[in-house]
Amino acid sequence: MSTSSSAPPAIRHLCEVPQARAAVAAMIHAEFWADVPGASVDGMAARLAQAGSADALPLCRVALAGGQPVGVANLVDYDDPNPRVGRPWLAGLVVVPAWRGRGLGSRLVHTLLADARRLGETQLFLGSDGPGFYTRLGAQLHQQLRPDFWLLRFDLGHDLGHDLGQDLGP
Repeated sequence: MSTSSSAPPAIRHLCEVPQARAAVAAMIHAEFWADVPGASVDGMAARLAQAGSADALPLCRVALAGGQPVGVANLVDYDDPNPRVGRPWLAGLVVVPAWRGRGLGSRLVHTLLADARRLGETQLFLGSDGPGFYTRLGAQLHQQLRPDFWLLRFDLGHDLGHDLGQDLGP
């Protein structure tokens, strides 16, 4: 079946679909950790196993198409302890190539923003070498750490409907 005719992927908490953990760990490892000495898919799977509830950090959201993971994003206490500028952090956003450019990354980010609000958070931080994607979604440039790397911040005190491009009414 072609992904172009598929229904939009369902976004679930990884704790609701633990059978996807190994595949999600492999996605994150391949994107961010493959060149890091000592990092492994098994180690990432162990970290993901800590996301055992939809009501506490860490959270892992996975996008499933035909039961297969095609995207992932995490909400964690701290992604990088240096510098400790705030918490929580959006971490490990990955969308498989076949689903890129179709709004799935934006949906995953919006879902995590809603999760952070639901948990009472007022800000969400992340680091990126490509801040344009996140600034288009409403993130503010917080600090440029290197010529090719920025810390960004979402301020969560405003209306969720604004983030989703929806009018939620009075």
